[in-house]
Amino acid sequence: MSKDQNIKAQEKFGEAVNTGNLEMIREVVSEKVKDHDPADIQGPGAQGFIDFFSMMRSAFPDFGAKVEHLVADGDNVSFAYTASGTHKGEFMGVSPTGKKFKVRGMQIRRFEEGKLLERWGATDELGILKQIGVKPVK
Repeated sequence: MSKDQNIKAQEKFGEAVNTGNLEMIREVVSEKVKDHDPADIQGPGAQGFIDFFSMMRSAFPDFGAKVEHLVADGDNVSFAYTASGTHKGEFMGVSPTGKKFKVRGMQIRRFEEGKLLERWGATDELGILKQIGVKPVK
């Protein structure tokens, strides 16, 4: 697959996350996907991504991720993004606060035949917790 096809697959994944039409994730994630940095609650495969983003959209109904910079070569698509949302549902045991968050993250994704095969990445989860009012334990 071409670099452009991989970018389109990544854009479709992002559209699924941002619109809440999470079933679209199945169209662009390989059955053999390996997530090298899964969230604690994330299971395997496309369903793991769907479950994770379902939880995020339940906690933050306006959850979104905006790609700020994207680089692609061959099978890889890498990007920096900003994630944001308003805390209106339970998140990691924290009751809704109504507070907004905005954090940065980075992803590296490897595609094969137009489907996500491997993912590495990190989002500022501590930043989310701090911005919704969780006080660090001293």
